[in-house]
Amino acid sequence: MFDTSKYRINPGQTVDISQLDPDGESTSEVKKGDSKNETKKLIRKLDGLQEQLFAEHAHRLLVVLQAMDTGGKDGVIRRIFEGVNPSGVRVAHFRQPSQDEVDHGFLWRVYEQIPTIGEIVIFNRSHYEGVLVERVHNLVPKSVWEGRYQEINEFEKILAHEGITILKFFLHIDSEEQKRRIEERLADPTKEWKFSDDDVQERKHWDDYMKAYEAVLSCTSTEYSPWYAVPSNHRWLRDLVVSSLVVETLEGFKMKYPKLPSNLKKVKIPSLK
Repeated sequence: MFDTSKYRINPGQTVDISQLDPDGESTSEVKKGDSKNETKKLIRKLDGLQEQLFAEHAHRLLVVLQAMDTGGKDGVIRRIFEGVNPSGVRVAHFRQPSQDEVDHGFLWRVYEQIPTIGEIVIFNRSHYEGVLVERVHNLVPKSVWEGRYQEINEFEKILAHEGITILKFFLHIDSEEQKRRIEERLADPTKEWKFSDDDVQERKHWDDYMKAYEAVLSCTSTEYSPWYAVPSNHRWLRDLVVSSLVVETLEGFKMKYPKLPSNLKKVKIPSLK
């Protein structure tokens, strides 16, 4: 069994991102080829587990994806959740908030997107933008974003109390890998549309973002809402870690398909001929 516990940020742990290996070479237990095969098996298993989740209608799963630009959020969603039934899985994107959303408070738009019973919701970016982008660019005073760590913990505790299981993934790449991926976009006509000058401008704030992520991981990884720092320089390892954790979590629900009432089992289906 692939050991995912090494990627978990323990509650109270002080995180130094420079000590997290984005290649994952020192902790990887499998080779690239084996990893890809294992991930394919996990994705097939996820398909069945998600159907059980939807059918049983007893659990809710929230998956939070955070990363620097090109970190792989879209890739995780596209590859790992490719086989699931779209009626039971939903992706919520959190881009720059509207004025109405700002006026309501930074958690307001998030609560609207939480999963219903039987549903998996994936946050592509999330409420953590309020202590990342807004911190790095001084969009709110320090006293405001500092207080948000506790607000986030309390908010996620409420979600957990309501029966929502939360998995949070920091897809960790280094600055050289980001540079390579941006250049890859520019060289590929099918990907160049993804490029924006904002990618270059945001890259200038790399060190500030790393400090902000260190605070996020240190202050908001809890027993009820843990963070996992996923080595993401290699897509194959990233996909293995994320798919393993999602499958482990769903299997932990010990789900069963609902039983058909005995009176319905005796129903005779009439022929239309």
